[in-house]
Amino acid sequence: METDEMRQDEVEQVSPLGWWHHSHPTFAGITGFFAGMLFVTAVPGFFIGVLRLLFSYETASNLFPLVLIALALPITMLVKRKTRRFAQFMFVGMAVTALATLGVASLILYFMVDA
Repeated sequence: METDEMRQDEVEQVSPLGWWHHSHPTFAGITGFFAGMLFVTAVPGFFIGVLRLLFSYETASNLFPLVLIALALPITMLVKRKTRRFAQFMFVGMAVTALATLGVASLILYFMVDA
């Protein structure tokens, strides 16, 4: 007869760090936040880089707003219960990164115009 403890020991032996992904309370928060930061910085940069390789400058600048289609991924993750916590922290990471970038850019612009 196999008990729950025996099954738990077998799972721990197979993947010693498997508990981190499933039961650690901050895993979804930390990974979601940094995924949001990466999403705000890397996705638009990669998208415009690919557009510039394929099209002329004018066409690429006209097609750049299509990068907003990428927001369908985190919005879809909000719908499913299993990925909701990750997506919430991803939106927090996206918002904090965007606010920090806009804040620093506005301060630099202010000091450049003032000087």
